[in-house]
Amino acid sequence: MFKLFIAIKKEFLILIYDKAGLVVMFAMPILLVFVITIVQDSAFRIVNENRISMLIVNQDTGVQSKKLIKLMSESGLFRLEQGSISTKNSFKETLLKKDFLTGLYIPSDFSEKLIAKANLVSAGMMDELGLDRDLNTSENINFSDIEFFHDPVLQENYCLSVINMIDAFLKGMEGELFINTMCDRLELKETPQKLKDAMINNIIPIKRKAVTASDSNVLPNSTQHNVPAWTIFAMFFMVVSLGNNIVKERLNGSFIRLKTMPSSFILILASKMFVYLSAALLQVCIIFSLAKLTFPLLGLPELTMPLNWLGFLLVVLLSSFAAVSYAMLVGSFAKTQEQSYGFGAISIVIFAAIGGIWVPSFVMPDYMQFISVVSPLNWCLEGFYVLFLKGGVWGELQPVVLGLFIFIISCLSLVYLKLKKEKIV
Repeated sequence: MFKLFIAIKKEFLILIYDKAGLVVMFAMPILLVFVITIVQDSAFRIVNENRISMLIVNQDTGVQSKKLIKLMSESGLFRLEQGSISTKNSFKETLLKKDFLTGLYIPSDFSEKLIAKANLVSAGMMDELGLDRDLNTSENINFSDIEFFHDPVLQENYCLSVINMIDAFLKGMEGELFINTMCDRLELKETPQKLKDAMINNIIPIKRKAVTASDSNVLPNSTQHNVPAWTIFAMFFMVVSLGNNIVKERLNGSFIRLKTMPSSFILILASKMFVYLSAALLQVCIIFSLAKLTFPLLGLPELTMPLNWLGFLLVVLLSSFAAVSYAMLVGSFAKTQEQSYGFGAISIVIFAAIGGIWVPSFVMPDYMQFISVVSPLNWCLEGFYVLFLKGGVWGELQPVVLGLFIFIISCLSLVYLKLKKEKIV
């Protein structure tokens, strides 16, 4: 036990004197977590929370266009501003100059044509029922288009969502006009309001629910993704420090000298693993604590810790072991420090890219989602997703635990075989 303590102390001193390694392991990941979370949170807010900025040019003087604008304003989905612009070209120029993502051009005959359509539909209904044979139901109404303008940077699905929102308001207005027109033709006085109230009150509500294995109501946001993701990235980036350390000791003969000492060489490797495992756990504590304490002060979504603390500790421990094992694997096979640094750093960046660290893997194409299973960072991140977003049910954690365990055993086995081949152990 005393020999193990001495070996751990030696590795700890090596680590703390590696200034560049400490910066890579602690300072840079913390900076990444803050910067990327702030940037991605802005994107999340544009899509999910911010009201859609829209410039409206209303050339119609009727009631229906004003009603459409009122419905859009009261919905809380839009930030509207009305402009007094005479031509469409000047409308486009105004959109380009001002800070508006979208614009809506309402033609001068909007109210007239909408009412005419309601009259035509009600006339057709009366004709079909045989209540009024003198109505002209063959009339064809040519609508002037309501034109929707948008910034070219907006994605197609985003624009379609806005158009569908406006279309829903138009459908509601058409339905109300149809009911009023039908009741006027049937000479009903009190029924219209009852029918409108019945239509409004009998709308089937849609309640939003995140699909989780528990009663957790935590919804995905930039914090829930970025804090675990970049913490995992920080863990695995210890390959720069630990990998170089192993290569240096192999090249300068330290491994051979350690082998001649009256202690097991496995003890030396165990001390390295213990020190860097402790460093990885310290990374988790620092990054998660800073995120928990400071994100709300910066206006970012609060980090909600999982309820399954035992599962959280297990995933953190396995992720740390996986990072240390991979760093030892790279250090054992690299022939020079340059190889260790270059291959180790680039491989972690590639694993992060395909593993869902930069963007969640579920938004990737199917073939990239299939490839992502080779990334150990993907397995670690899936474990955190189960904990933070899916209630941390043990049944869903089992594949993650098994995958990380296999990865750790594989890496350590290859390390042992490599050192055995070189007659170091």
